[in-house]
Amino acid sequence: MLIASISGIRGTVGGQAGEGLSPADVVQFASGYGAWVLEQRSELLSARPRVVVGRDARISGPWVRDVVCGTLNALGLDVVDLGLSTTPTVELAVPGLEADGGLILTASHNPKEWNALKLLNAKGEFLSAAAGDRVLALAREGVTYADVDGTGSTTTDASWLQRHVDHVLELALVDAPRVRAAGLKVAVDAVNSSGGLAVPMLLESLGVEVVKVHCEPTGHFAHNPEPLPKHLADLTDAVVREGCDLGISVDPDVDRLCFVSEDGSFFGEEYTLVAVADHVLAHTPGPTVSNLSSTRALREVSAWHGCEYTASAVGEVNVVAQMRTTGAVLGGEGNGGVIYPTSHAGRDALVGIGLFLTHLVAKGTTCSELRATYPTFHMVKDKMSLPPVDVDAALRALQAEVQNAEINDVDGVKFDLAEGWVHLRKSNTEPIIRIYAEAATPEAAQDLADRFANALNGHLQSASAHS
Repeated sequence: MLIASISGIRGTVGGQAGEGLSPADVVQFASGYGAWVLEQRSELLSARPRVVVGRDARISGPWVRDVVCGTLNALGLDVVDLGLSTTPTVELAVPGLEADGGLILTASHNPKEWNALKLLNAKGEFLSAAAGDRVLALAREGVTYADVDGTGSTTTDASWLQRHVDHVLELALVDAPRVRAAGLKVAVDAVNSSGGLAVPMLLESLGVEVVKVHCEPTGHFAHNPEPLPKHLADLTDAVVREGCDLGISVDPDVDRLCFVSEDGSFFGEEYTLVAVADHVLAHTPGPTVSNLSSTRALREVSAWHGCEYTASAVGEVNVVAQMRTTGAVLGGEGNGGVIYPTSHAGRDALVGIGLFLTHLVAKGTTCSELRATYPTFHMVKDKMSLPPVDVDAALRALQAEVQNAEINDVDGVKFDLAEGWVHLRKSNTEPIIRIYAEAATPEAAQDLADRFANALNGHLQSASAHS
């Protein structure tokens, strides 16, 4: 499976070129990206074009890194290789090194057989839709490589995980002395990826006793890497067994964050952003943003602080764009992605940890008690395979037959009903249709998801029968 989109190239490793993520595919799309960087020469920050590369601990990471760096060198670009890193670390390093772009080699929450090239601009932010389209066009058209005297070089810089930790400790709303004084004990599940290096590094700098669970960065993921309750039994067991104050789970590239409370209950990845917002808004009131598939609880907590909430289309680049439009002081996604623009405009689990722990110790409560202070909604996240029919037409047909909902069709279709909401959209990263629903109880949320999934499936089958 190979998926090329404006956000990069993602695929399963192996197979023939164009069928999976083969070396030939990596060369093609790294070439397209490198050529795009060269087109921006009038805006380049460095004397010689330079790109930062970092990777998570996936088994395929070393060869993908070698192919990417070699391809960029062949185009005449210098590369700074951060080695094992995180997505937000690379996002910080690009402007920090005055580079002209960055490539993150990670398939995020996808299983270990997947890898991907995620593309950054000179600000360390994901490319706009127009820039992404241009990269894809250049990859298809073919590029011209440098002559031998114009070949770039690759250097390594392993300092950026520590620099990232130092950056978090220096944030005004991260009270490192207060966290150190609390004497916390925290279990960490980093799914055997680079978070196993970065998260303990931050916690130990905060004086936290760390219980490591799957923190060896081997790339052999001990469980499905998406940080959901059904995948985190080992973390939950460690929290209770070791008497921890909480547990922390991150995905392989450390831009998603969720917590397990001291009693083994799941804090809820949707509530990571809610709790951080409560802390940030108490000190620096302002607008907040999350995407259409995120919990209503952020809107309610924002209202507690007298602040305005708005929703964006799904996708980090869309959230960031909406944050800029509204001047938001915090944003993110309900998958545990915290975007704190005082730090940088990207989801960052390390920043989220620093803010959350400061909030927790300032409140002087347990993790489960903190969770109980927030409005309780229950969400169901389902999916169905993406069929070879016109899905958009099927969504429009479903939209036309629902009469009792407030409808937002900026990204798929979201139906806001009296009993809750349901959002149906094509995934940007996988060949699936995502079906998210939220209501007052788990049963009501599941009923909403099932009802709308069945209705959509009926329209898809009708479209298939007529195709």
